[in-house]
Amino acid sequence: MIWERIKSNWNQYQVRAKEQWSKLSEEQLANLQGSREALASRIREAYGLGAEEAEKQLAGWQALQTDREPSLLRRRT
Repeated sequence: MIWERIKSNWNQYQVRAKEQWSKLSEEQLANLQGSREALASRIREAYGLGAEEAEKQLAGWQALQTDREPSLLRRRT
């Protein structure tokens, strides 16, 4: 999935990000405003990961979002 789609629907996708990275607060996620670089940085900080591992986790999460439309996410919340 192209990150721009996640960014433009960040209010919905941040719910899924919170499920993946529970150490990140809702406030932290909201403040990211869909920035992929900022999310990677927060993941590194919260989990004590290197840039490569954080990117690997983020890329995996991003790939999983392919079939998850924001409208479906709204139904879960």
